[in-house]
Amino acid sequence: MTPDLVQKEGNEATFTMAFTAEDFEEALQKAYKAQRGKFAIDGFRKGKAPRTIIEARYGKDIFFEDAIDELFRTGYPEAIEALNLKPVDRPSVDFGEEPLEAGQAFSVNVSVTVTPEVTVKDYKGVEAVKVIHKAKEEDVAIELEALQKRNSRLVVVERKAEDGDTVKLDYAGFVGEDQFEGGTAENQTLVLGSGSFIPGFEEQLIGAEAGDEVDVSVTFPEDYHSEDLAGKEAIFRCKIHDVRMQELPELDDEFAKDVSEFDTLEELKNDIRTKQETHAADVSEFETKNAVMEKVYDANEVDLPKVMIEDQADQMLQEFAQQLSYQGMNLDMYCQYLQKTQDEIRDELMPDAEKRVKSRLIIEAVADAEDIQAAPEDIENELAAMAKQYNMETDKLKELFGDENMDYLIQDIRMRKAIDFIYENAKLSEPEEGAEESDSNE
Repeated sequence: MTPDLVQKEGNEATFTMAFTAEDFEEALQKAYKAQRGKFAIDGFRKGKAPRTIIEARYGKDIFFEDAIDELFRTGYPEAIEALNLKPVDRPSVDFGEEPLEAGQAFSVNVSVTVTPEVTVKDYKGVEAVKVIHKAKEEDVAIELEALQKRNSRLVVVERKAEDGDTVKLDYAGFVGEDQFEGGTAENQTLVLGSGSFIPGFEEQLIGAEAGDEVDVSVTFPEDYHSEDLAGKEAIFRCKIHDVRMQELPELDDEFAKDVSEFDTLEELKNDIRTKQETHAADVSEFETKNAVMEKVYDANEVDLPKVMIEDQADQMLQEFAQQLSYQGMNLDMYCQYLQKTQDEIRDELMPDAEKRVKSRLIIEAVADAEDIQAAPEDIENELAAMAKQYNMETDKLKELFGDENMDYLIQDIRMRKAIDFIYENAKLSEPEEGAEESDSNE
């Protein structure tokens, strides 16, 4: 098979694939051997009839389709590699008007959408202002308070419920005199002020105490996920079993020993402070890189094939569906809740999909222009980090990885190194004096 590029305009490439008579005959013979077991011919055991007999009985072109499929299956990848094309869609194939004949050479015309050729500019010396995040001392106190709450305990109190208390209750929901499905629970725990129930529900339990029976009146939101209840007034008849308050441990050295590897509270505070400073520095670098990359993005125009954007949107929709599954939902449930179709959600993803595709092509172009490669030590370090994350041996991970995943890994490393190259060659300035610094927790 010999490929020949006819033309390449924009993102469309057209080329011919020329097959010799020998190519065609070899493919026909292969198709015959693969398919002969399907034919029962009088005078021959099944699968033993000669090819000429089968062709005489069923037509001389009986094996043409399978032979052509085989030629294209092997020839197409060879052609796009030889012509250095990167298809992003299925090819369109034209066999012409001349009928195919066994023992004769033939050519096919192939048209396919390919990855755009990007000549990237203005990616060195990008001028940007650093994004500065700094850890604040009050954040240490906030983290200590969070540690206290995570290690707190609930104790029953003989008093009226206050905001922040936890109540254990039974309840039954009614619209008019009818009890509705899904509005009943026993021994339910509820943190007052958490906002986990319908708006207005929790506030009406403040002041209740163990043994009280309270009727809670609410109005379901207009956009409530159950159409039967949306916008309707309801009453929940509640029975309070007990009231509990959160009891926090003392902030002292004993607390530090219980919740960490440190012996003193001061050591624990210093560790929290160091981690927050590291986090602030990481966030600062990440956001500054994004600011630099945004300028490179804006400086370059890329003619994107529509199919690339659509494929990216499809991938993003699949990723979103996967995220929903972790929350016990699926895409159909989500669509029903928002009263939208999957196509509408996909359309909303298109602008972000376009930006992702364009950004990726620009970064790949920088990697190509600067000959940025994934060095063997880069790959080893990445695999070692992944193996540690999944708690397995690096050699075992390599066995499971496979060639395709390895290609993705190598390309991912190249992309990250290209971003680092752009960042390291940027001209970064400090924020203007008096500019408000960002909180690292924002």
